[in-house]
Amino acid sequence: MKRLCSSPFHANVLTVLAKHLELLRVVQAQRKNEIANARCRDKRVVLALAEALQPLTLATCKVRTVLWCAFQMTLIK
Repeated sequence: MKRLCSSPFHANVLTVLAKHLELLRVVQAQRKNEIANARCRDKRVVLALAEALQPLTLATCKVRTVLWCAFQMTLIK
């Protein structure tokens, strides 16, 4: 979409995408930690993964909205 638009995207688009990527990496790290500790069933590890998923869920909704808006802006021109 960025190539279709002659002007650069709004800074919020890039910020939301960067935040989403950061949260994805946090969830991936928690998941790797859970897999590494699979033998000892510590509830704290699973709880940490669940707590990492909540902000990712909210960020995913924001990313979907921002990408839809960016797509609509490319169609207007």
